[in-house]
Amino acid sequence: MPTNIELEFKTKITEEQYNKLIAEFELDNNIFPQTNFYFDTPDLKLYKKNTVLRIRQKGSNFKLTKKERGEQANEACESHIFLQEDKALEFLKNGFDANIIEINSFVNNVCELTTYRARTTYKDGILFFDKSEYYGHTDYEIEYEVDSIEQGKKDFTSFLTEHNIPYVEPERKSTRAYKAIMNKGLE
Repeated sequence: MPTNIELEFKTKITEEQYNKLIAEFELDNNIFPQTNFYFDTPDLKLYKKNTVLRIRQKGSNFKLTKKERGEQANEACESHIFLQEDKALEFLKNGFDANIIEINSFVNNVCELTTYRARTTYKDGILFFDKSEYYGHTDYEIEYEVDSIEQGKKDFTSFLTEHNIPYVEPERKSTRAYKAIMNKGLE
């Protein structure tokens, strides 16, 4: 099972800032949807342990990912399994035994979030401009994936300064989706 360390920086942005960046980088025709389907136990054991288990759908491609906090800030440990469409759809409908990705629980789909993502290279990393929609909410953020924490932080800070964007720490996409569905259940 492939495992990698993901290094990224993020900030929330406004719709206006998002639209301005899309125009500046000429990405209007390069925005692609991806949907994250989040899985958990009935008592939300994974959510409580800051572990994300998701199936991400991009077109007809499906990838199961386990994502856990890394040792440093801005770091996450990810494990991936690529799924055939029929298997992914079965998991979405019926849940599955997460032992296949080294989680000792049976899990079901608890919430989802769709992101409209544009990407471009920037210095030594990749910038993502994201518009996310989930349960009547829409929000925007920038992600910057890098290979070096130190250089990535400098480059990300430089980008924000250059574009007059204040840093606003975002919650994880999974957390936003979980909170939205939990609040919806309380209404």
